[in-house]
Amino acid sequence: MTGSIRLFTTSPLHDGASVPATPDQAHYLGSVMRQAAGAFVLLFNGVDGEWRARIDSVRKDRAVFALEGQTRAQTATPPLTLLFAPLKRDTTHMVIEKATELGATRIVPVLTERTNAGRLNLERLVAIAREAAEQCERLDVPVLAEPARLSDVLASWPHDRVLFAAIERSGASAPAFRPDEAALLVGPEGGFTPRELDFLRRLSFVEPIGLGPRVLRAETAVIAGLALLQMAPSR
Repeated sequence: MTGSIRLFTTSPLHDGASVPATPDQAHYLGSVMRQAAGAFVLLFNGVDGEWRARIDSVRKDRAVFALEGQTRAQTATPPLTLLFAPLKRDTTHMVIEKATELGATRIVPVLTERTNAGRLNLERLVAIAREAAEQCERLDVPVLAEPARLSDVLASWPHDRVLFAAIERSGASAPAFRPDEAALLVGPEGGFTPRELDFLRRLSFVEPIGLGPRVLRAETAVIAGLALLQMAPSR
């Protein structure tokens, strides 16, 4: 089934189920991908694994799938939270896409003193995460949280949970381990302000990490930080 079209659904998936497509999915299948009744796709919902599904009918904005067997059982994605300061629209979209591909299970936009971004369209960000999960063969889609001030998020952060913070020129090294519930904080363009850095240094659960000898763009830091955490040995 390599190369098959994969689609996320909110419907339960089980033997013999008939699953409706969303109007966007029906349009994509029929008008974009030129799929007809009888073609096969893969469906997943983050709970019931991945299933082989035959297109029972498709027209304009309507399609129905008939499930014909599970192809992969559901497995748990190791917890990995990304806290990031929203960037310009297209760059934020890229961050959501790449974070999904790199295994983030929860993404939290945090507002910092230097955050310079307009209002976030969470519905669009959720769609981007869903499309990235479909493409990269994940069995789940990360949770997108409402934007919140960094200070508010950290005020309720569990003190026994390590939060790795990508801080420029901190002299820190790459993460030596990956906790059971890994988490990464990446600041805005221009970095954290001196006041924010002082605040972060006072928090016992924040651990600075280095991402190499160069100053990285915020979106590059997200990718590098998540990749390093993916590769780090479990503690």
